[in-house]
Amino acid sequence: MGVAVAEVSGGAGLSAKLKVLRDAIGRGHEVRVGFLEGATYPDGTPVAAVAALNNFGAPAAGIPPRPFFTNMVAEQSPEWGERFAAVLASADYDAAKALELMGEGISGQLRQSIIDTVGPANSEVTNLLKQRFPSGDGVTFVDVMQARHDVAAGETAPPGKPLVWSGHLLASVDKEVL
Repeated sequence: MGVAVAEVSGGAGLSAKLKVLRDAIGRGHEVRVGFLEGATYPDGTPVAAVAALNNFGAPAAGIPPRPFFTNMVAEQSPEWGERFAAVLASADYDAAKALELMGEGISGQLRQSIIDTVGPANSEVTNLLKQRFPSGDGVTFVDVMQARHDVAAGETAPPGKPLVWSGHLLASVDKEVL
């Protein structure tokens, strides 16, 4: 029985190429996508808090979950690894550029998930408030209580789409590369 012998050449060239790739990729880069620090509604309410409340709901307060963010991650994230590999190669292994591109893509997926969410339906109180305050600005607790009273008395408003009122949630989806 003979012994197989393999000869490897070009080790210095391979090492040089790997060093170029390592330097291009860099270290410590990450991309964050969602509702970033500093994003607020005109009254100062953090957009991330409103997004979390909508995503997870608050059953004790009568707010059902509308898991636009959770569902998007569950549906889309299995493909992110392969997409990132392709984007990284197309960006000539520039990690910051590739992460910027991935962040844009994932931000688009999150925006689309907000747009695609159609249920559960808004409450009658929410629909009435949307009718009375089309921009979403200036709604107070007193206004909510009045809307509850009016709905109990039989007043209605046309149904509205969940997660869409002022457009601020959708416009606040952002990304950053660290």
